[in-house]
Amino acid sequence: MLYMPDPICGYYRGTRFDWSGVVAALECAGHNYFGPWFERHDPMVHDAITGPVEEFQTNGAGLGYAEADAGGAFVRIGVGVVRKPEESAYRQFGTYEILDPGRWKCHHGRTDLEFVHELDGGSGYEYIYRKNVRLLDGRAILVLEHSLKNTGCRPIETTQYNHNFFVIDGLPSGPDFVVEFPFEVQALGDLKGLAEIRGRQLVYLQELRKGQSILTPLAGFGETAADYDITISNRRTGAGVRIKSDQPISKLVFWSIRTTLCPEPYVTFQLDPDREACWAIAYQFYTLTDG
Repeated sequence: MLYMPDPICGYYRGTRFDWSGVVAALECAGHNYFGPWFERHDPMVHDAITGPVEEFQTNGAGLGYAEADAGGAFVRIGVGVVRKPEESAYRQFGTYEILDPGRWKCHHGRTDLEFVHELDGGSGYEYIYRKNVRLLDGRAILVLEHSLKNTGCRPIETTQYNHNFFVIDGLPSGPDFVVEFPFEVQALGDLKGLAEIRGRQLVYLQELRKGQSILTPLAGFGETAADYDITISNRRTGAGVRIKSDQPISKLVFWSIRTTLCPEPYVTFQLDPDREACWAIAYQFYTLTDG
């Protein structure tokens, strides 16, 4: 189940995350993988969103934010043109006034749903962004196929990451979960005694209580797409998911609270005018008994 982008009555109307491909729920082999992880839903809150959701950043802010004057405009890819208020710094967790939501089109297929977002507000930052959410026939695989074409006159430099708000079988984050990487992983932040690194694995040492959280950058990945290959499995229910992409990781973060666990891989693109980037992320769902 997916939510549709809608600036008037959409499930998510914040300005942090891309509005396309928001997964309300996904069930495979009797296991659930996504859903609400928050206590109360407000469509204007920056993270009141579910599923494998994505954010675009330019130097840690929105596209064109640095050069915009207070009262001027900048761009949130996958959202639209927003107003820059009088403020000392960009607020990633803030919700900005939307001046132009762009144009959304959605195309339904038998096993896919394509979202197209076009923005051409005349600022020089203009694009056509496509995301196709596709289920592979006969296989427990969900693929997010992306393309971003620069149709403006200014270069687009952007980093995109997937937050991956996993809510697997409604279970709390804790020792039943194992997160595994294809490289010897290193935690650069304080795991607070809640988790630890064991070679290629991040494991929980205790069940997280309400109010506890883990947030750390991760290191150890290389320069090829082979390292964008992350698995999450639950030893109690056997539910698992493998996440792969055709792009190298440029940055990697792990965040978790009691209700969700989130490996967050980043990819980076530099697009001159009339250039296009294409990339895909595949989610293969399995049970541990599959072998």
